[in-house]
Amino acid sequence: MGKALDGVKILDFTHVQSGPTCTQLLAWFGADVIKVEKAGEGDVTRQQLRDIDGVDSLYFTMLNHNKRSITLDTKSAQGKEVLVALIRHCDVLVENFAPGALDRMGFSWERINEINPRMIVASVKGFGPGPYEDCKVYENVAQCAGGAASTTGFDDGPPLVTGAQIGDSGTGLHLALGIVTALFQREKTGEGQRVLAAMQDAVLNLCRVKLRDQQRLDRRGVMEEYPQFPDKEFGEAVPRAGNASGGGQPGWILKCKGWQHDPNAYIYFITQAPVWDKICKVIGEESWITDPSYATPKARLPHLKTIFSRIEEWTKTKDKFEAMDILNGYDIPCGPILSMKELAEEPSLRATGTVVEVDHPKRGKYLTVGNPIKLSKSPTDVERSPLLGEHTEEVLSQLGYSGDQIAALRESKVI
Repeated sequence: MGKALDGVKILDFTHVQSGPTCTQLLAWFGADVIKVEKAGEGDVTRQQLRDIDGVDSLYFTMLNHNKRSITLDTKSAQGKEVLVALIRHCDVLVENFAPGALDRMGFSWERINEINPRMIVASVKGFGPGPYEDCKVYENVAQCAGGAASTTGFDDGPPLVTGAQIGDSGTGLHLALGIVTALFQREKTGEGQRVLAAMQDAVLNLCRVKLRDQQRLDRRGVMEEYPQFPDKEFGEAVPRAGNASGGGQPGWILKCKGWQHDPNAYIYFITQAPVWDKICKVIGEESWITDPSYATPKARLPHLKTIFSRIEEWTKTKDKFEAMDILNGYDIPCGPILSMKELAEEPSLRATGTVVEVDHPKRGKYLTVGNPIKLSKSPTDVERSPLLGEHTEEVLSQLGYSGDQIAALRESKVI
């Protein structure tokens, strides 16, 4: 069986992170992704955060695997002719330009649809239609505008952004689903359409449980699962909850042995109701099993700080992996706080292709993330990112350009 998206051709006008996340995922599933870049410069991330002088950065390489790169001056008349040929050739155009950029290039949705009625045009924007739709947005701005920052951190400190790139990569993943859905619908209708993923919308989608909690707070004025209960008053908006889950199964991050010198010697511990008896036995508090102040989930809510403080006395006697082994033996949900170094060196992640070593002709070997979505009959092969313009002649030949025509385009600096 071939790759899931074999035969699908993607015209990739994306750069930085949100768009490339989307197109890389499609490339991993077998789509032919043709990345269009400016000659001599390319995607800005080729040069950002370099760790080796004169070599494409890890920022670029880790977002552009399995793609082909062409260079093209889309402002020139000849470059626009090539772009028309590419639009006729491809199934999907993906872009994350500033608002209105495609229109200014002369390739509005109406023009693209005229050239290729089956074309799907997929866009990442900062905001959807509304007062801010013309604003430029980056990762942390999206986290702030989408509700993540206001609900992250501790209530005695400022809003915080998370290290997880939920604004950029999160939106790219949403857009990829929209593209595949549009392709599926095209099989029935034969028609292309526009797909929009706004970064604010994607972040809010990932924060849906906080929107849930806002409505609970509006109705009841208090949320008993939050650490502010019962000692502090709640305001009008969902507060920052520290490391609490805010859900039906209270959890918290607890210190483990070595926490004084290891910033990641911690474990996340969940006091799941069905295993409460086992938790009490493990930490030596069997009396809590029948004590009316602790015997039921609702009774425990006002005492969560005391409960987690007592559990932490136990976790501080074990390192995080010892604690996990013991707790898993009782089906008590928990998880170690794993550093990037630990994840990079974890053999099981290498075995599943979640972490992959790739060889690059200029950089040498480096680690990257692999496809997080596993298909049983369409495994992902992670291929290195392309050099700038590496496939220009190859792609133009496939579009029907002769060697002389390609040479002429190169001479006139169109490619």
